[in-house]
Amino acid sequence: MAVSLPFRLANAADCRADPAPEVDWSNCSKKNLMLSGNDFSGANFRDADLSLTDMRNTNLTTADLEKATLIRAWFTGARLDKANFERVEAYRAGFQNVSAQGTSFASAELQRATFNGADLRYASFEKADLSRATFAEAVLSGATFSYANLSRADLTKASVQGTLGFERAFMLLTRIEGLDLSGAAGLDQSQIDIACGDAKTKLPKGLTAPTSWPCPRD
Repeated sequence: MAVSLPFRLANAADCRADPAPEVDWSNCSKKNLMLSGNDFSGANFRDADLSLTDMRNTNLTTADLEKATLIRAWFTGARLDKANFERVEAYRAGFQNVSAQGTSFASAELQRATFNGADLRYASFEKADLSRATFAEAVLSGATFSYANLSRADLTKASVQGTLGFERAFMLLTRIEGLDLSGAAGLDQSQIDIACGDAKTKLPKGLTAPTSWPCPRD
């Protein structure tokens, strides 16, 4: 005799739900909205479209934004600690002054994104495209850029203490003037030879500044 077993359907996203912690807006279109100041801690934004949306000063702690579209979105002053931004499309997105400790931006498209003043301690940018991204005054201690595209990215004036991972990162014309990279891991001479430093750049033991330094500005 067959017995029917009870089962639970997965909760579908509610795109009309009000902003709230743990809200499920996965696959929702939330373009060009004013959402600043809301608490989205633990929320689900997987595959959502937040292009041109104002997310300033929001709480996105532990939120899941994997594969979200964030083109020209603003996150200035937001709390992004331990959030998942993996594989997002965030061309020209603004992450100024965010707190993103332990946040993953792995494999994200972050061309021309702005991280000025951000707290990025132990953040992961592994395999991310950060071409022409800026990190002025950002705290990068413990962050990793392994296999990332840092071509023409600007890391000058960033704060670095302790380790910083650059294994196999592409560093064509990456601005590293004045940085203390003496504790950086994964750097090799071929990366330094195509990057842009100056007399104040400190390199790990065994690496030397190329004669092409300092590079001209674009």
